[in-house]
Amino acid sequence: MEREWYGHFHEDEKGFVDKAWDWVQRAENHTVKRTDFLDPRQCFIVESLANRADVNLHLDGGYAGAERRRAVIAPSYRDPAEEEMGIAVLEITSPDSRFAELEHGDFMGSILGLGVKRDKVGDIHVLGDACHILVAREIADYFSMNLFQVHRLGVSTSILPVSDLRTAETKLEEMSLSVASLRLDGIAGDVWHLSRAKVLIPIKAGRCRLNWKVEEDPSAQLKDGDVVSLQGFGRFKVLEIEGITKKGRVRVKIGRYI
Repeated sequence: MEREWYGHFHEDEKGFVDKAWDWVQRAENHTVKRTDFLDPRQCFIVESLANRADVNLHLDGGYAGAERRRAVIAPSYRDPAEEEMGIAVLEITSPDSRFAELEHGDFMGSILGLGVKRDKVGDIHVLGDACHILVAREIADYFSMNLFQVHRLGVSTSILPVSDLRTAETKLEEMSLSVASLRLDGIAGDVWHLSRAKVLIPIKAGRCRLNWKVEEDPSAQLKDGDVVSLQGFGRFKVLEIEGITKKGRVRVKIGRYI
């Protein structure tokens, strides 16, 4: 791949960029490639590279609006939307009344605890009476045969077609902040109640993502719609920049994912 392309991507992304470019080149040479689940940043990278070549691309996460999606990259003479996406729904249920108290992280932790890579798992929908998880069909039976507990609660599993998927609305805990500026470190520190010194450590260590892209600059300016995640703390979305106070501070409405 032409080296100047690398300037568009973070150092940590270059391994994935090389892999994605190989997929695109193989599609140009008459090979259909179906990927694992990709996060929005990876989807953007694949789209950017596919646009540089004579190939067709289709992204699908099992439902409209999916965050994590699988990609099919096909030669220009094939319609990738007609290819099998290989997505199934893992339904998790339990008769235990405490099941309704389980959260997204509980299910994710149990899934990854089986030794499965995150790439094989799409979006997770916590529904109260059940949890529906989009998974790669090729590994669905493994989940069904090995997942017996979530957060120490006994559970049962079923494999459903995507047509039976039930989705949950994203839940955000809203908060209003008054900040000196729209700097990443300042807002992130206020959201997670961290001192500036403590919030700088994970940011500079590459553990912060801004719109799914690694962001190591604490002074990066946030704007409406930005999504920030900090490894070990969670993520939040900038819902609205509301204006300036009489004292010159910025009012910001934040939605923290729960």
